[in-house]
Amino acid sequence: MSQSEPATAVGKSHKKTQVGSVFVSNYPPYSFWSGDAVDKATRALGTPPDDRRPLGLYLHIPFCRRRCKFCYFKVYTDKNARDVERYLRAVGREARALRSQEAIARRAPGFVYVGGGTPSFISAKHLRSLFVELKKAFAWEDVEEVTFECEPGTLTAAKVEAIREVGVTRLSLGVENFDDEILRENGRAHETKEIDRCLPWIREQRFDQLNIDLIAGMVGETTERWRETVAKAIDLGPDSVTIYQMELPFNTVYSKDALGGGGIAVADWETKRAWHEWAFEQFEQNGYDVSSSYTVFKKSSKAKFVYRNSLWHGADLLGMGVSSFSHVGGVHYQNMTRWDEYLGAVENDKSPIHRAFVPTDAERLTREMILQMKLGQVDAAYFKDKFAVDVTDRFREAFAGLQQKGMLDLHPGGATLTRQGLLRVDTLLPEFYEEKYQNARYT
Repeated sequence: MSQSEPATAVGKSHKKTQVGSVFVSNYPPYSFWSGDAVDKATRALGTPPDDRRPLGLYLHIPFCRRRCKFCYFKVYTDKNARDVERYLRAVGREARALRSQEAIARRAPGFVYVGGGTPSFISAKHLRSLFVELKKAFAWEDVEEVTFECEPGTLTAAKVEAIREVGVTRLSLGVENFDDEILRENGRAHETKEIDRCLPWIREQRFDQLNIDLIAGMVGETTERWRETVAKAIDLGPDSVTIYQMELPFNTVYSKDALGGGGIAVADWETKRAWHEWAFEQFEQNGYDVSSSYTVFKKSSKAKFVYRNSLWHGADLLGMGVSSFSHVGGVHYQNMTRWDEYLGAVENDKSPIHRAFVPTDAERLTREMILQMKLGQVDAAYFKDKFAVDVTDRFREAFAGLQQKGMLDLHPGGATLTRQGLLRVDTLLPEFYEEKYQNARYT
């Protein structure tokens, strides 16, 4: 646990983009999860729920045409149609097994997220068969939102039609940038012409929400190029835009090059935050509201993000597929991370759970609070009602320190982040961690 990362480092300025995770998606850090707690995850799945927390589904589709040089997800670029079919059968089998568990059996999911990898890599035929199996396994009448990630170059008119047909409501398009030179340098599989080609097909299907992803600070980015990308995104008029700041987690191509002594021209954090802030300002001037540290919503579209809002307020998430993460009955767990091990377990009707963690009540409180800080505010009444804790008192020192630095404003109702606090929120969160989780390996 000696190798600290920005996601757990306390009191550092984070000027240079160093190797290590920055984006915080969970607490306590994943490096504290272990195989010793797997039996507790198994027991949680076998125990009827004791509350009415929402339930969502996550499906991991790990296939890509090419691995991006900044990608740290579990993906495969060498699988053929037979491999894909085998994998999707396994996911369907896992879904049926999970549905029989006491913690799940009488619950209907309210949201579904299909991520990757590249979910749109699979064929329309495979997509339809996957959703047939999911709808057999789970009651579908309460599903409010189905998000599906797409890479522009994998789409055809027929596939977009199939994506809408199976019930996808929120299509998330991985644009990242509108400059072909930058896309090629960073290992993206698509080109801008493929973005332009697929947009009419998407609009024709009238999805409830179109989201596009952008990344500030990709290798080769300049202020001029970034401003062109933001302008093109505004011209497209998507319902929502998600903006990430480029990071270098340990297992990426770029990170391995950097650790090996190679030079990686990633902009520093001050520059990336400036680009991010400029993008927020441009979207606000063009009819968007800032909804979180990453997301803007078009005012006229009534767009929302059920998956995000539910998870950041403590919903259960049932993950399926290799390496997928779950949060069920107060226990965090992750599936096996190797192809053969995951498939072998599921195909032999064994549990694919690889590691787990049981947080304390205090850790669950901290987890929800730091995730909700990404929304730009902390509602003290919410935490008082749910946890019987005054968070502004519990974390008095951390809040006071961040207020002194101009990162947030404390008030009787809780705390509101300033724009500068919102733009660097992930680096502020370790201030709220227990000491044993600070300056530790995140993943």
